Amino acid sequence: MSVAFVFPGQGAQTIGMGKALADAYPAARAVFDEVDEALGEKLSTLIWEGEQDTLTLTQNAQPALMATSVAAMRALEAEGIGIDRASFVAGHSLGEYSALCAAGALSVADTARLLRTRGQAMQEAVPVGVGAMAALLGLDFETATAIASEAAQGEVCQAANDNDPGQVVVSGHLGAVERAVEIAKEKGAKRAVMLPVSAPFHCSLMEPAARAMADALGAVDIHAPAVPVIPNVTVTACSTPDELRAHLVSQVTGSVRWRETVMYMGQQGVTEIWEIGAGKALSGMIRRIDRSIATRPVGTPDDVKAAVDG
Repeated sequence: MSVAFVFPGQGAQTIGMGKALADAYPAARAVFDEVDEALGEKLSTLIWEGEQDTLTLTQNAQPALMATSVAAMRALEAEGIGIDRASFVAGHSLGEYSALCAAGALSVADTARLLRTRGQAMQEAVPVGVGAMAALLGLDFETATAIASEAAQGEVCQAANDNDPGQVVVSGHLGAVERAVEIAKEKGAKRAVMLPVSAPFHCSLMEPAARAMADALGAVDIHAPAVPVIPNVTVTACSTPDELRAHLVSQVTGSVRWRETVMYMGQQGVTEIWEIGAGKALSGMIRRIDRSIATRPVGTPDDVKAAVDG
């Protein structure tokens, strides 16, 4: 049996996530302490006791989700399951940073600061109200891409997330994304809905954020990961630090090719994927992509014990 570890992206955040792990495992609590120290604030208090609206702010959600994922990984390690149990690691958008941290390519402190910078830069790249994102359900990626092109009409509208065979997210200027929703309905989408996001992620409007991340990533050390990472933008296993750095920059404006990532893992012999961190959204996508791949959530002490017991 070949196992891969994957790490969730924005949207999985909930108040209280990771608290049980921190209470049960000193190594998990240490991750939250490291993140607090790196950011110079008690992000852990916000995660465990704060308001959902504040946690959902991009600059908070990104380091918070990473902290929860890495804490879950540390809990697994405390029970004797190391990162080398996985043949590959991958993450959905910001989850790629969690994957790199879990695999030893980035330190916890550097990852937290990078994600704080990433969240702020992505939020500031486009004024509020100028951009938007929408989910097109029941259409394949090729159809959704064609709809985005038709809707653009001189503005930006791109396929941002290829999540699974029937879920594609488009991103760009507000008017263009609204047009994409209407066109998608006309072309038989099961649903086409605007998403409650604060910025149009993973499209060319994020170019200012990509430049900010190029500067930030250039200032940190990236080591060869303990296991190969599958970047969102290439869907090919990579272990070279300079290439991983470049892929993280490209990811800001590039599509999250999640459907292809899961298909690639299956082609490489992966038979089980563990979702490390908050929520089970990726597991649902994986099942819709390839039902032959088993999934396992690892986000609570009970999940960790179940993984140990097999």
